[in-house]
Amino acid sequence: MDDLNKVIETISMTMGAAWGCGINLYATILVLGFMGINGNIVLPQGLEILMDPLVMGAAGLMYCVEFFADKIPGVDTGWDTLHTFIRIPAGAVLAAGAVGDINPAFAIAAGIIGGGLAASTHATKSGSRLLINTSPEPVTNWTVSFLEDIAVITGVWAALIHPWVFIAILILFILLMIWFLPKLWSGIKKIFGFLGRIFNKKPDLNEKNS
Repeated sequence: MDDLNKVIETISMTMGAAWGCGINLYATILVLGFMGINGNIVLPQGLEILMDPLVMGAAGLMYCVEFFADKIPGVDTGWDTLHTFIRIPAGAVLAAGAVGDINPAFAIAAGIIGGGLAASTHATKSGSRLLINTSPEPVTNWTVSFLEDIAVITGVWAALIHPWVFIAILILFILLMIWFLPKLWSGIKKIFGFLGRIFNKKPDLNEKNS
């Protein structure tokens, strides 16, 4: 039973780190580092660097920047686009590091799966925010951004403290994401199609000659 619990704890930490990175990388690093510093968890060797004050300081600074950028409609989409090249690789690296030194093959497998999970959560987050930004009012954007921050902090904490609960919730989240992503992509295509029709609209010849 102890061996099974150890495996579940490792899987939960691995997937929790990758899942959190896809939504808010800096909050994920801060939660992992803070809990490691306070002795709430023992971070594997591959993640001990997250407790370094320099890493914590940099993550804290970038979290503050993202906190405000993520709540400005339009700016949040640009920020998410830029972080496509940051969150996904970071999710793969943290997932691989969470496995520790068990086996290099396990680390590579964890990195592949973690990168895929980070990519999926990132696509869900950035796509949802793109649709939300079609509404002119900022309240919905602010609300969703706050909820995302709370979800990441709570989710990563649960992955470390209550691994069985987190894995059960993660499975439900993945199933919901599989159902939601095609609908999200359909909505995004409609937005780009609408914008394309606006920019490609030819002027009326009668108006032009009058």
